[in-house]
Amino acid sequence: MPRPVVTPPAPAPPPLAGLRVLDLATLFAGPLAATMLGDFGAEVIKVEHPDRPDPSRGHGPSKDGIGLWWKVLGRNKRTITLDLSRPAGRTTLLRLAATTDVVVENFRPGTLEKWGLGWDELSAVNPRLVLTRVTGFGQFGPYARRPGFGTLAEAMSGFAAMTGEPDAPPTLPPFGLADSIAALATAYAVMTALAARERTGEGQVVDMAIIEPILTVLGPQPTWYDQLGHVQPRTGNRSQNNAPRNTYRTADGTWVAVSTSAQSVAERVMRLVGRPELIDEPWFATGADRARHADVLDAAVGDWIARHGRADVLAEFEKAEAAVAPVQDVRDVMADPQYQALDTVTTVDDPELGPLRMQNVLFRLSATPGAIRWAGRPHGADTEEVLTGLGLTPADVKELREEGVV
Repeated sequence: MPRPVVTPPAPAPPPLAGLRVLDLATLFAGPLAATMLGDFGAEVIKVEHPDRPDPSRGHGPSKDGIGLWWKVLGRNKRTITLDLSRPAGRTTLLRLAATTDVVVENFRPGTLEKWGLGWDELSAVNPRLVLTRVTGFGQFGPYARRPGFGTLAEAMSGFAAMTGEPDAPPTLPPFGLADSIAALATAYAVMTALAARERTGEGQVVDMAIIEPILTVLGPQPTWYDQLGHVQPRTGNRSQNNAPRNTYRTADGTWVAVSTSAQSVAERVMRLVGRPELIDEPWFATGADRARHADVLDAAVGDWIARHGRADVLAEFEKAEAAVAPVQDVRDVMADPQYQALDTVTTVDDPELGPLRMQNVLFRLSATPGAIRWAGRPHGADTEEVLTGLGLTPADVKELREEGVV
């Protein structure tokens, strides 16, 4: 008897399917937040100036004249061009906003208002809209109209002051740390505002200042200062809260990082490196006291690691259930078996460059996973398709092109 043919169920739509996002922002927090929404199914329309594309298209290395950073930042976005400062551009943007759930912008405060595209005008055409404003310093206050970038947030927040060696200058990160943290916070803020809209039926304004999320992730610095007058100094790789915690050079010239945030792990490390007597020291009982004896603990751990190759160090630490990781550059990351198992760096087929490797979506959902559907598209590639979808005719789009509006 033939077996019945079982049709597998259709995959569930991604969780943000049906959500439309207009990405008016540039460099980098706002656009990255829009990317995160697009990764989980939102329809993201990237709006760029006809003559001045998003500068991220030219940031960093390129291949065949095509910016590689943009391929990541622009993934899952349709791209159109529109000059918002022109009357016809304003009218077209309002037509788009009427069909949109979220607008992400990062112009200096007052710029959208100058163009007649502020909250009053946008909410008039779409009361359910969430207008997400991402700026260096927020929409009000003495610094609000200053130009702001992530580097300034890294400096102002205290991050640079506490980063680096004790006798060295403050250290800035070599990548967009504050922007990336702000992007995560912005995506969270958007989803929070959309959840509120489900209850109220109305949209609202999200005011995201890049100087704020990085301050949150730095921990209880303000509370320590408020209650104790404590200012965290630069301590290099060491922590004031536990030890040993550092990077250590192995016998074969590579490096590993060790952390002992848990007391039990600290004890295992001391037994592993042949210094169990240190566990009996009165100061070993708390992380803060161990941190005050970091020289002794670093010497014990560092001497042992220096006598072993990295593979042996990792194997022995794993056997002892002690926390260790290799210090990896991007070459190691690409070959790391754990990242490979998670598909953390995945392959995307791109019409311009062929197969591209890039970071995958941020997390895995068991029932409605996200996906990278395409890498960043050329400047203005979807202008005609998006605008005719609003009801404009090809002739209307042609006229806008001739006027320099798109």
